[in-house]
Amino acid sequence: MKTNIILLAFISLLMSACVQKTQLQKVTYTLDVSKVKNIEKVGIRGADSPLSWESDLEMKPLVKDSLYQIEVRYLTGYKGTEVKFTVNGNFELQNRDNRPVRFAANSNSEFSAVFDQP
Repeated sequence: MKTNIILLAFISLLMSACVQKTQLQKVTYTLDVSKVKNIEKVGIRGADSPLSWESDLEMKPLVKDSLYQIEVRYLTGYKGTEVKFTVNGNFELQNRDNRPVRFAANSNSEFSAVFDQP
């Protein structure tokens, strides 16, 4: 019985040490779509809330049919995330890895990409 209590206390200590502190991470995503025709909607999808893989978060045009941007705020303990962009609901980089995004130490990151170019 005493051994079980000590074992449970040890496991609890290990599990509490694994919890990462969460913080606000802001990422400004900028996407060049100048080589794409017939653009109706540009979006971003991703692994971590507020993004999801099921629906687009719509990006706003800086230069219509050319350059789009969005600021995404994550509350996370991770050091990065993964995303892909969409045009008219169609994913880029089909059958390729997601785009890795590393968060900056100062919590303000910028990520620029060209649609469908790794």
